[in-house]
Amino acid sequence: MAENKTPTFDSIMHDLKERKFVPVYYLMGDESYYIDKIADYIAENVLQPEERDFNQTVLFGSDVTASQIADAAKRYPMMSEHQVVIVKEAQLVKSTEPLESYLKKPLASTILVMCHKNGTIDGRKRDYVKAITSAGVLFESKKLRERDLPVFIENYLRKNGAGIDPKSAQIISDSIGADLNRLVGELDKLLIALPETDKRVTPQVVEDQIGVSKDFNAFELRDAVVNRNVFKANQIIKYFDENPKAGSIYSFLPMLFNYFQNLMIAYYCPQRNSQDAVAAWLELRSPWAAKDYMTGMRNYAGMKVMQIISKIREIDAKSKGLDNPNTPPGELMRELIFFILH
Repeated sequence: MAENKTPTFDSIMHDLKERKFVPVYYLMGDESYYIDKIADYIAENVLQPEERDFNQTVLFGSDVTASQIADAAKRYPMMSEHQVVIVKEAQLVKSTEPLESYLKKPLASTILVMCHKNGTIDGRKRDYVKAITSAGVLFESKKLRERDLPVFIENYLRKNGAGIDPKSAQIISDSIGADLNRLVGELDKLLIALPETDKRVTPQVVEDQIGVSKDFNAFELRDAVVNRNVFKANQIIKYFDENPKAGSIYSFLPMLFNYFQNLMIAYYCPQRNSQDAVAAWLELRSPWAAKDYMTGMRNYAGMKVMQIISKIREIDAKSKGLDNPNTPPGELMRELIFFILH
């Protein structure tokens, strides 16, 4: 049965590849990428192709009841060691009592995979959760935080035999965002485009394959703001205002807010003159990532940072039409950048 420790994507995949199966995999959460990866691996690797016709069943929560799922799980495999039952849209299954009853005594020959997306099990269903964890694996697939995306990008490319510099990883992260399915699709496109003789992703490769300018992007705007480079910051804002197909200027707001929010926190670090200490205080992946905050504390006083955070909130509200009947996006962003840099 499942171990007591909280299962992770990597631990689940490791056991699956070792063919260490459990009777139940309940996969839930807001990030569909990991749920799909686990379910797809089980669907494609547990049974041999010739075994699947009679031993692999895919159900949809909108079409079946908990009783029907339990009945399917109670069947014995035909000329196979296992049968696989995959339930998609498991969040739509209404009453779970019959399934809960099955989970208390699951068949060892059945691998039941429940795919519950866009949320988690109702916290009041304690007995249901207990039955799942005693029978197998309960995994929550959480959205990655924006600050973790560059690490995800680096790790994904490394596992596929390619490398990437931190700037390029940040450019991709800022451009694509936390939709992992879309992000992985773009990374796969990069991997296909890389020549066999040079498996390195550079800003130029990103520009050529994904269409994100190596000179005009969120990473470069952030760098200009950190270093109080007035000309470069305004140049980037002007570029996006004149080239709306390159992306929304408003997409910069979360990035700027996140930076100055962390910068405000950095001021409370007991050893804010130490790059290592600031990195640990902000829970950054490496001391290198703290460089921008060290620079920011030199260029922006604490009181100014508080005022900038307030201004970003004001511009965000105006961008959504609050107290702003007709000011265009470019003008709002120029107002914000002027306020930040002066």
